[in-house]
Amino acid sequence: MTAYTALALQITCQAVNKCADAGKARRQIFASIETVASQVAASKQFIGPHVKLVVLPEYFLTSYPQGESIEQWREKGCIDPDGKAYEALGRIASDNGIYLSGNVYETDPHFPTLYFQTSFLLGDTGNVLIRYRRLVSMFAPTPYDVLDRYLDAYGEDSLFPVADTALGRLGMVASEEILFPEITRALTLKGAEVICHSSSEVSSPMLTPKNAAKVARAAENHVYVVSANSAGIRGIDLPNQSVDQGSKVIDYSGRVLAEAAGGESLVANAELSLDSLRSYRRRPGLFNVFTRQRLAIFEPVYQDAAFQQPNGMLDDKGQVVTPDRSYFLGAQRAVIDRLAVKGII
Repeated sequence: MTAYTALALQITCQAVNKCADAGKARRQIFASIETVASQVAASKQFIGPHVKLVVLPEYFLTSYPQGESIEQWREKGCIDPDGKAYEALGRIASDNGIYLSGNVYETDPHFPTLYFQTSFLLGDTGNVLIRYRRLVSMFAPTPYDVLDRYLDAYGEDSLFPVADTALGRLGMVASEEILFPEITRALTLKGAEVICHSSSEVSSPMLTPKNAAKVARAAENHVYVVSANSAGIRGIDLPNQSVDQGSKVIDYSGRVLAEAAGGESLVANAELSLDSLRSYRRRPGLFNVFTRQRLAIFEPVYQDAAFQQPNGMLDDKGQVVTPDRSYFLGAQRAVIDRLAVKGII
């Protein structure tokens, strides 16, 4: 398939934070899945059968932790990687003949005291093709925090997974990780042609850092970026529309092909042409910035700049230590101190 329509579906997130217990939170999660199922089906019917890829916003089933401990959020806001929630999401993909990408919090049998924020890609038969665990997070555990154990469990290919599919080679970036150019670059070096970006971000008529970054990532890597934002978050004290609007599809030259205004919307849909992308990448010229990279020259700089070391949630014996929330700001303060000693900041 060399051309198809991708949809960044802008939907409202129903938070589980105020649910009285895990059981009530679970019922809310499955109610949200039913809503997503209806909206995906109706959106495809409205746009047309050429819709083959749908990207959902960040943490669309739960919202995000707001004061809950890691243990509390694991019980309330996380789904099982082999559980019924993924089965239900898989049915949305298979019933509509689409590839479905989104972002959730999920548990992990190798790390039973933690959770990871995960972007998933489901194939059109409903199976999970790849999972990308967010690597840079301000307030959540990541594979980097337990890197040695994570690599033992899943191997290096798990860090920047790319799926070779009928829709091209697809990778995923989570939320504010679009601000970290190395992540999209790593996925592109693994072959990615389409980046599925699940986000929940500030609504503003001004150019935001994330929106600038989306265009930059598309243009500098010659990839399509399909970026879905929330249409507000309900069930928490944050003003509902603080995170809203701006879901968009960007082409491999950095042009915005479609963009949604505020509220729930299917407007952010556009045709992706793999033939055009591949032709663009193969033509020599000044415009082809990805093929003009001199990556080897940066290696010594990066090797000397590991200011936040991996394995911060492993003890001296390699066992997982579940931190309290103060760990995250403490780790960032330590990085700031190291940068100050080096005279960098």
